[in-house]
Amino acid sequence: MKIRTKLFIFIPILVILLNLVSFFIFENSKKVQESYNLMINKIFLYKQISTETQENLNLLSSYIINPKPKDYRSILQHRNNLQNLKKELLTHNATKNNQLVLENFTHMIDSFLELESSITDNLVSQNFSSYTEQYRDIEKIAGFIREDSQNLVDLELSHYQPIFQKIINNTESMNKLGVQLFIITTIISIVFAVWLSRSIVIPINRLVYMAKQIGKGNFNVEPPTLYQKNEIGILGKILNEMSNNLRNLMIKNIEIVEKERLVKELELKALQSQINPHFLFNTLNVISKLAYIEGAEQTSDLTVSTSNLLRYNLRKLDEPVCLMDEIRNAKEYFSIQKARFRDRVRFELNIEESCLQHKVPCLTLQPLLENAFIHGIEGMERDAVIGIDIKSRENYICIQIYDNGAGMSEDTKNALLTSTKPIISQKGSTGLGTTNVFKRWRLFYGEEEIVDIKSDINKGTTIILKLPVSL
Repeated sequence: MKIRTKLFIFIPILVILLNLVSFFIFENSKKVQESYNLMINKIFLYKQISTETQENLNLLSSYIINPKPKDYRSILQHRNNLQNLKKELLTHNATKNNQLVLENFTHMIDSFLELESSITDNLVSQNFSSYTEQYRDIEKIAGFIREDSQNLVDLELSHYQPIFQKIINNTESMNKLGVQLFIITTIISIVFAVWLSRSIVIPINRLVYMAKQIGKGNFNVEPPTLYQKNEIGILGKILNEMSNNLRNLMIKNIEIVEKERLVKELELKALQSQINPHFLFNTLNVISKLAYIEGAEQTSDLTVSTSNLLRYNLRKLDEPVCLMDEIRNAKEYFSIQKARFRDRVRFELNIEESCLQHKVPCLTLQPLLENAFIHGIEGMERDAVIGIDIKSRENYICIQIYDNGAGMSEDTKNALLTSTKPIISQKGSTGLGTTNVFKRWRLFYGEEEIVDIKSDINKGTTIILKLPVSL
């Protein structure tokens, strides 16, 4: 049975039982309240009539002794109140016990009102001879009204006594029924809770345990045995399939990672074998010309720089080096090119000392400087500038290699940033050094967005490297 079906069966049954108890108790309370209100209203009405009669008699007595217009208006007002009370009395149904007394009571009220009206009329017309006997009669009627009102109160209490006793008995029966239904609903709730726990909570706990094991990387955990064909059984089946899929996916990912590692190693070795030797031939040519033209001292210095440069280039390129070593190698390279360009070029260095111990791929700054010489300032006769600016930022180290040379077009810049193939230029350079360096940076840090180029035609070029500091 599905969980939804279980809930739809149990919850309506429980709600119906509780609503039945509430409905019976409410109806019983309603009947008791209605009977009580009716009895109290009648008793209050009898009492009000008796009180209003006595008030009318007192006002009439005061008016006889000292007739004032104010007292007369009060008599008329209270007479009107008594008439309204009589009309209200007629709306109540009489019982067998008080029918005769109630009829007599009503007639006495009529007689009292008639005599009161007659006495006041005689007083107004100053007919003093006839109101004395009438006043004695109205006093007697007022006394009878007080007695009958008390009798009616007693009769009402006697009439409602068995009714209230019956209501009390019904209330006790309803209370017993309510207790029984409460016990029944409590037992049903406990049974359902146990049943729900065994059929829902325990399998869910097993699935939670399996999910935790999968979260810890244990994909060999045994799936729980679930015999239900409800939502939990479906969930267990899906979780088991997910575990198998994750296990297979992990195996495939491990294979893919291993393949990628091998591919990167092969790419790195391929990149190392593609180092452009063009600068070496130019250097040897410069050395041979200087040896022919000048003395040995300058040639000796140039030879030392070339030796250091070659020694650095012959080291293992798959091992990272400190940024300090790359800067030192860049200085040696610039010394060699300085012999060629002389005062036509100026080399600028702006480096924060805290960045020099950062690990970088070997032989990656020198090819960028070579590119600046060949494609940037080679055609400039004077005031050429090539520089390196290295500063520390919050999450990365920013390296800028800049020149004020020929610059490049937007298409060339985009080709250098996105292409992995050699770019043929009109100057005979393949551009392989720049693209290879960019690729080595990306392979080394495992990120694509670490290289950017800013360049304008005849305004120079700036290559920007953002190196993560996590390494």
